[in-house]
Amino acid sequence: MHRLLLGLALFSIAGLFTGRQLDAQELRAGAATSNITPSLGDDIIGGFTPIRATHVHDELHARCLVLDDGKTKLALVVCDLLGISPLISEEARKEIAAQAKIPPECVMISATHTHSATSALGRDRPAAGLMLDDYQRFVARRIADGVLRAANDLRPAEIAFGTVDVPEHVFNRRWKMREGTVPENPFGGIDKVKMNPPAGSPNLIEPAGPTDPTVSFFMVREPEGSPISLFATYSLHYVGGVGEGHISADYFAMFSEQMKRLLEVEHQSPAFIAMMANGTSGDINNINFKQPRPGKKPYEQMRYVAEDVASKVHGQLEDLKYRRDVTLDARYREPTLAWRRPDKEQREWAERRLAQGEQSGRDLPYIYAERVMKLAGLPETTKVPLHVLRIGDVCIGTMPCEVFCEIGLEFKSRCKLQPAFMVSLAHGYFGYLPTPAQHDLGGYETWIGTNRLERNASDKLLSELLEMAEELQPTPESP
Repeated sequence: MHRLLLGLALFSIAGLFTGRQLDAQELRAGAATSNITPSLGDDIIGGFTPIRATHVHDELHARCLVLDDGKTKLALVVCDLLGISPLISEEARKEIAAQAKIPPECVMISATHTHSATSALGRDRPAAGLMLDDYQRFVARRIADGVLRAANDLRPAEIAFGTVDVPEHVFNRRWKMREGTVPENPFGGIDKVKMNPPAGSPNLIEPAGPTDPTVSFFMVREPEGSPISLFATYSLHYVGGVGEGHISADYFAMFSEQMKRLLEVEHQSPAFIAMMANGTSGDINNINFKQPRPGKKPYEQMRYVAEDVASKVHGQLEDLKYRRDVTLDARYREPTLAWRRPDKEQREWAERRLAQGEQSGRDLPYIYAERVMKLAGLPETTKVPLHVLRIGDVCIGTMPCEVFCEIGLEFKSRCKLQPAFMVSLAHGYFGYLPTPAQHDLGGYETWIGTNRLERNASDKLLSELLEMAEELQPTPESP
């Protein structure tokens, strides 16, 4: 008995999930999925021009996890979508509050950013429309269904946090190039960096930013028993390489299915649900520009990345330290930021270019002229949803953008609650989020119309997020 008590005391000190409140209840958890596959014939988005969906290679899902510490319930939802409208998040969280009794500020909903899904952004993006369209209503309803199903399956659980570095699949896609070799941008200017430059080009100098190789994850299981769910993040934009007109959830879903196979729980009931959220990958992709790889068949590279990342995560599971006495908390805010507005010269350029008409199916100046005029028609400011969750001592921060990698790295290093990591594209889609220094370099992600928030948005949002995280500091243990 003395040895057992000593072991439990040491385990409490060593675990990452410290459960500091003495009166904390033991954890319960449940997980479920909802199918959100759209109809064929809808437009697949992700490129400069949409492509008609003609085939479903693999179904799209909203993957849902609910955690309950006896006082607070949290729901984490990852959707196989390029992005979601803020209206979807609002509608889904309202239904979840009514049915599953989980407050809206305790529900995190993010998109993976697969480039082979139809749009859940609405027709009037980047401005939020006043009404949901049919597919958006369907997605919101299915998210709420998935969370309710997960809540219905709440059962005793324990949780453990882990990380593993998988650097071989992530590459910064913004490159500095030799003077005179960066092509003209759609506005007639020359940038200092090129997004997705010619692979293997002798004109490449160096990437314009870092990568984040770390997969952050937590595993939830029944006490010393069957796995319930695994939530992971990786800062990899997407992989792609799908069939023409195919709907696919990309490597995010393949990772999830491979985790089931590795754990040998394909037929478990209730089902084990793994999910891969998008980290901070706004400037990161799967292309090694210095040493290009040979061409691959559709889905070949996607499957290779997914299975390799899953195997690396699986290899860490045996050494995890599980806890039951964790506490949960959340903060949600909507700070006001300015939309990025075209100046007089940009607006006049856009009007002239639109008057000339579209020259081809991929006329970038025309496409960006349309985007400039849409931004010109927006109100001066917008509310930007930010969310921070605490699960034990682990902190998850979110932003509703394609967040540059260095912003996620800074959040990890500066957050007072550790370990910490970020999830992108949560509760909305507000375009790319470069740092002010990256704005100075130019490139696709900084162009007006691709970037939609004010120049200093990343600094303001990160400062707010860190402040929110500080509010979630666990209460120190009594002496």
